[in-house]
Amino acid sequence: MPPTQKELAKLAGVSSGTVSNVISGSTRVSERSRQKVLEAIRVLNYQPNLIARSLKTNRTRTLGIVVPDLTIPFFPKIIRGAECAARERGYFLIVLDSEGSPEREVEMVALLRAQRIEGMLLVTASGEDLTSERWDALNSTFPVVCLDRVPADLEVDSVCVDDCGAAEMAITHLMRGGHKEIAVITGPLALRNEQERVRGYRQALQKGGISLQKSLIWSGSFEQDEVARLCQNGMFRPTGRPTALFATNGVTGLAALRSLYSVGLSTPKDFAFITFDEITAEDFFRPGITSVVQPTFDMGYRAIEVLLGRIEKGEGRRQRVRLPATLTVRESSTSSVDLSANGKRLNPKTTRIDRRR
Repeated sequence: MPPTQKELAKLAGVSSGTVSNVISGSTRVSERSRQKVLEAIRVLNYQPNLIARSLKTNRTRTLGIVVPDLTIPFFPKIIRGAECAARERGYFLIVLDSEGSPEREVEMVALLRAQRIEGMLLVTASGEDLTSERWDALNSTFPVVCLDRVPADLEVDSVCVDDCGAAEMAITHLMRGGHKEIAVITGPLALRNEQERVRGYRQALQKGGISLQKSLIWSGSFEQDEVARLCQNGMFRPTGRPTALFATNGVTGLAALRSLYSVGLSTPKDFAFITFDEITAEDFFRPGITSVVQPTFDMGYRAIEVLLGRIEKGEGRRQRVRLPATLTVRESSTSSVDLSANGKRLNPKTTRIDRRR
């Protein structure tokens, strides 16, 4: 016979009510009592009957998250933060991958609703924004918080960084190093966050008094072959090579570096380089890669806080949480040529620039 809550209470030396509160998370208990109950659960290998509990309370204490691609390192970091926040509050988190397909995304949301989740985090699938029609198709009458890719013109809770401001910060850093011929290579511009990062690029140039050259905006994708073609065509254009390159996401950034290294170019010798998001293989790159770093763990953690506020407190004003990005400066954004305004080489040591708007 499986252990009962009474047996847990006896082993932990607490009341049955305390055991119930710890398992359900409905009422806060002291950390000392909570740890006693958790240890008893471990010792007795107690497995709560979630179905029976949900039928009794009409609560499953289960949340969901749908992301477009679990193989991109950015998303597991968000999930880790979300899972941590959910666990601390007595909730379980179900993770599903839409594989970048809007159709599969709808299926995944339907699956989560069939599991009677109480709310969901959603990173919309790539390739198109979350239109009103698609939002209706998701039948989203339960709490939803959108992460990273925030739908335009829809009233929905959301958590992301200031994409425009973060990109502007990166380009400003390059301009301070003396760069004027700065190219940008993007992911799919159907994604709103990619659009915002290009807007930040444009704003930085305008504020720096540098004329925008449309030939330096390379509209790309997440496909390595496409990125390689754009980079190599752009770097070997008849009008001359740009002195700096900014990639608007880590997937595109990694593909760009691989393609340019493969044809004999290197950074910072041939061009300065910054990528939005850390590159997973950054430790293998020498010199190190300057990166706009998003607080991924905090994004997931904060999104759960917003979601639970919506679940537990009901209706209220929609929250638009914008977390600050950080620029981690490494050697790739320096140059072998004297490009700084004061005539001195830029310091290649790693520093951190925190932009809070």
